[in-house]
Amino acid sequence: MRCLFRQFLCSVAALVAAGALAACGSGAESSAGSAEPQQIEGTGRGLPGLKAQANQLLDGGPDAFKARLEDLRGHPVVVNQWASWCGPCRFEFPFFQRQADRYEGRVAFLGVNSQDNRDSATDFLEDFPVPYPHYFDPDGSVARVFRGGRAFPTTAFYDASGELVYTHIGGYASEAKLEEEVRRYALDG
Repeated sequence: MRCLFRQFLCSVAALVAAGALAACGSGAESSAGSAEPQQIEGTGRGLPGLKAQANQLLDGGPDAFKARLEDLRGHPVVVNQWASWCGPCRFEFPFFQRQADRYEGRVAFLGVNSQDNRDSATDFLEDFPVPYPHYFDPDGSVARVFRGGRAFPTTAFYDASGELVYTHIGGYASEAKLEEEVRRYALDG
């Protein structure tokens, strides 16, 4: 029963999100740095480490996030900031599911769950499983690394050298637009 109610709420949220996308804003550029790595037992480095932590909420704050970006140097990275309470986030999350699968091995994806509570975020990830980990960011400090947090959702694109090349503020109205930006900012750099 709980699952059916959650599906109903997700459907309503998706309809509301479609109308709210226009209010989320447009793209803006920004930059970021690096820090010391967080030791996470049982994971590999680089892309294999992402797969090993698929759909998990990770702790460690900005330092762990920056260390992960450093670890992924050599691969373009797409970072999606989201929250379980965010309608546009719910609407676009399936786009990220499919794009992460489509570009597996060529583009790294990371999530940042900001200004949320762990139980709600965990429930959200049960409904929308993805093949990459998420940094738990209750105070928004991880999102500030890529100048996120001003609007939900926010998506950041890092090139293979680890440079933040573009930050898209607001939601994606279509998967085609997300894929266009993955190609433009992550693959073509």
